[in-house]
Amino acid sequence: MSERRIAVVSSGLSNPSSTRMLADRLAAETARALRERDIDVQVDVIELRDLAHDITNNLLTGFAPAPLEEAINRVVSADAVIAVTPIFSTSYAGLFKSFIDVLDPDALTGKPVLIGANAGTARHSLAIDYAIRPLFTYLHAEPVSTGVFAASSDWGAKADDVAPLSARVERGARELAEAIARKEPVTDADPFDPDTYLGKGKSFGHLLGGLAGE
Repeated sequence: MSERRIAVVSSGLSNPSSTRMLADRLAAETARALRERDIDVQVDVIELRDLAHDITNNLLTGFAPAPLEEAINRVVSADAVIAVTPIFSTSYAGLFKSFIDVLDPDALTGKPVLIGANAGTARHSLAIDYAIRPLFTYLHAEPVSTGVFAASSDWGAKADDVAPLSARVERGARELAEAIARKEPVTDADPFDPDTYLGKGKSFGHLLGGLAGE
């Protein structure tokens, strides 16, 4: 049985949060779909809420403290990413975008991504396609065709029976599992080794965010 690693990036601000709940469901369903294909999986969850101060400091100084550096390396060295953000003012959360900004511009090239988002009302569901998907496409990642949006009503007893959240989670997870299975496992990257980035020809400034001269 081969093995893959998935980095799950959750940018909910509250604790507990519906963003993390959605992230956990997407990760669990993807892991199940991979195991059906005889692929074992390790899931690394990155809570951006816990890294908010480090992310801000990195944007200001270009220096990534150890916890943020570890999170960056986990994302860069993963076989795939599940990225989940709340929707504020019709777009992704500022904390989510700030974390993306401290990654090297080439860090996600060719990496399968499953996008998730949540908000109070289903009116914000289009933000996946007009805001979040273009962001990952710009970074040359490979987002799967299904993005999973969850409104507050999706978590209650009166959830939509026509397109229930569970069916959308299953579809998105299946697409991500298929994308992962088509690719060779990432074997040349250690999430705890700074040489993971530097071995790709990136400067140390890129490892730390690359923003000192901005």
